[in-house]
Amino acid sequence: MTRIGRFRIVRELGRGAIGTVYLGHDPIIDRSVAIKILNSRLPRGDKKKYEQQFINEARAAGRLSHPNIVTIYDASVEDGTTYIAMEYLQGKELDKLLDSEHRFVMNDIAVIILRIADALNYAHKNGVIHRDIKPANIFLIDDDTPKVVDFGIARAPNRLSDDDAEQAYTLFKNNLLGTPNYMSPEQAMGRQADHRSDIYSLGIIMYEMLTGTKPFKSRDTNHLLQQIAFKVPTTPHLVDPQVPIILSNIAMMAMNKRAEKRYQSAQEMVLDLRRYLSQAKRGRQEARNEEAAIAASIRPTANAAPKRRLMFLAACAVGLGAFGMTTVKRRR
Repeated sequence: MTRIGRFRIVRELGRGAIGTVYLGHDPIIDRSVAIKILNSRLPRGDKKKYEQQFINEARAAGRLSHPNIVTIYDASVEDGTTYIAMEYLQGKELDKLLDSEHRFVMNDIAVIILRIADALNYAHKNGVIHRDIKPANIFLIDDDTPKVVDFGIARAPNRLSDDDAEQAYTLFKNNLLGTPNYMSPEQAMGRQADHRSDIYSLGIIMYEMLTGTKPFKSRDTNHLLQQIAFKVPTTPHLVDPQVPIILSNIAMMAMNKRAEKRYQSAQEMVLDLRRYLSQAKRGRQEARNEEAAIAASIRPTANAAPKRRLMFLAACAVGLGAFGMTTVKRRR
């Protein structure tokens, strides 16, 4: 395949069971795009379901315009091939960074989670619930700016229909696309999930970034789902004493088992993260002021040594001059 729609195919970026992602070029606007193309060899029944998921992703994310949400440019079906053209992101998925045991600076974690929470708050206000927030769906571009991607099972006002959206979500639950580690308790128990489910999943991501470990672990899926539904994890600052208690509390607040006890909006989480960053900034400023005060107190001592050296050199010069004159007189 060298072209689809108006886009020229440049090269393959990644491949999965459901579809393939290519680097493409939009000749009209002269920009690079990522093109997700549905696998045409899927069984007819599965292909129909995944086509609906593709279209749902385009309609859910396509209505959103936020710096931390991937931008959808186009979606269509051409000669039986379903595709989505979207913003081309250069960087790494968060799950790959976490799997490589990459540890983030605490303040950087706060900034990244704040931006994701702000993106979710924007999506929720526009009637879009992602329902699959996990590290694999968070893309960090080179300056660690997060982008929320993959709205395939999102609940959105402009989806095809309630039945189609629920079919996509049922397909997700039955196949457990990826890992259920980031499911909310209500999702794990098969209950209806609202926007607070996204907040819970973001809390799990924050927990893992803070501690370097997942709060729930089990090779048995049913046991893992039971842990998610009923087990309260160890607070992050007890797992790692270097985690600030404020960030630990924010993560645990987002991860409360009872939806009514969590942050009731992603905006509430944003505000707490901003308070932490403001406090941390004041702490850094106070530390800099203290360093400046210490430096000012020792500056006179530091400057005395060069003066003493200059006086010593001047005395040496005078002495040598006098010695030279005496020697000349004696020779004469």
